[in-house]
Amino acid sequence: MLATLLEGMPLLLFATVCGVLMLGYPVALSLAGTALAFAGLGFLLQSMGVPVHFEARWMGSMPNRIYGIMTNNTLLAVPLFVLMGVLLEKSRVAETLLDAMTMAFGALRGGLGIAVVLVGMLLAASTGIVGATVVTMGLLSLPTMLKRGYSPSLATGTICATGTLGQIIPPSIALVLLGDVLNNAYQQAQLSMGTWSPKTLSVGDLFIGALVPGLLLVVAYIIYLLVVAWLKPSTAPAADREALMEELGHTGSIWPLLLKGLLPPVLLIIAVLGSILGGFATPTEASAVGAFGALVLAAANRRLSFSMLGEVVRSTAQVTSMVFLILIGAALFSLVFRAFGGEELVNHMFDSMPGGVLGATIVVMLVIFLLGFILDFIEITFVVVPIVGPVLLAMGLDPIWLGIMIAVNLQTSFLTPPFGFALFYLRGVTPQSVPTSAIYRGVIPFIVMQLAMLLALALFPGLATWLPSVI
Repeated sequence: MLATLLEGMPLLLFATVCGVLMLGYPVALSLAGTALAFAGLGFLLQSMGVPVHFEARWMGSMPNRIYGIMTNNTLLAVPLFVLMGVLLEKSRVAETLLDAMTMAFGALRGGLGIAVVLVGMLLAASTGIVGATVVTMGLLSLPTMLKRGYSPSLATGTICATGTLGQIIPPSIALVLLGDVLNNAYQQAQLSMGTWSPKTLSVGDLFIGALVPGLLLVVAYIIYLLVVAWLKPSTAPAADREALMEELGHTGSIWPLLLKGLLPPVLLIIAVLGSILGGFATPTEASAVGAFGALVLAAANRRLSFSMLGEVVRSTAQVTSMVFLILIGAALFSLVFRAFGGEELVNHMFDSMPGGVLGATIVVMLVIFLLGFILDFIEITFVVVPIVGPVLLAMGLDPIWLGIMIAVNLQTSFLTPPFGFALFYLRGVTPQSVPTSAIYRGVIPFIVMQLAMLLALALFPGLATWLPSVI
């Protein structure tokens, strides 16, 4: 019994971290604190002569890990993309954009829903933050959709699903963090196979690979809304254009409003993604372009002030500090996990798993999906991916394909009742007249579409790998 417990120390460490996180303790402190407690236990057991597998030499790598995190050029994109997203949120670009799209599509059956999807797509590409997109769209568009006679379940489901596009549509912060972690895992996998000049995976590769699946999901959402509006007109009625114009306080031609709302964010996205796809800039350099562009948009909208800049800088500093503190805690967790022989244990489990690489991939995807109910994407990226990534990549999986699969998988788990994060975000800004059950019903068709995308990626990996191979 004791021997089995000692052999399973890595799994006990992982289970303990999940339990502490579920109790609501801060993520970074949970990771670092639990890891330090288990490291102390390992030292104690060894000093008592208990035959526990604990290689203390791993702990000496921690200073180098911290230095590597703080000097990582790729991770510089995180504060800059966060700054870009917060600036766009504070300068009310989203509000102007939604008004323009509502004017353009509101007179169609399901038109308001299509406007929400398109605005959410552009917001996702502008901010890359799931929570910010869901809350912003919930506050701006849900009252209008309900007022215009939309079914509460269809309205809330559309907003939730559209908000999670920030997980997959570049430049997503989730893809920035995932790309950095997968790059380390990819190099580690190659070194374990005896390749002493390993290839690298760039965040730009993941950005390019995510474009086709992300746009396909947007198209699927729009087709679904059109079909629902055609089969059940009462759930997604057309709005009167004149009434909409009066409600939005706009008279005359809609073209000036369209140009004002649509052109600036589209130009910003083209500047950011175009510089990456064209090879003119790395994602880190492109993030600086995006932050500067958002600053210009805020000034052009006459929303720029010292007080607003203070709020933006504070918010950016808080999010960035959280990300880097979690990353340091995750690095310590990873070292203690390896010190207890966790890497060998995972390798052995995957090697003995029926179905080979297919079986291992299915199990990992299922575990990540379930963990998405209780952990945020940052925790899963920093805790789970470094453990399973090297093993799966050593089995021959394409790193770009694996990264996109993980991103879409997490996007789906964020939508799935009863624990999906997007549901909690929207519930916080939804009127009490809309029951939680309506939100749950509304997201089910979108979950089916995302599961279909996962299946399509599994059957046709080229959906994720073709564009990067061309560019």
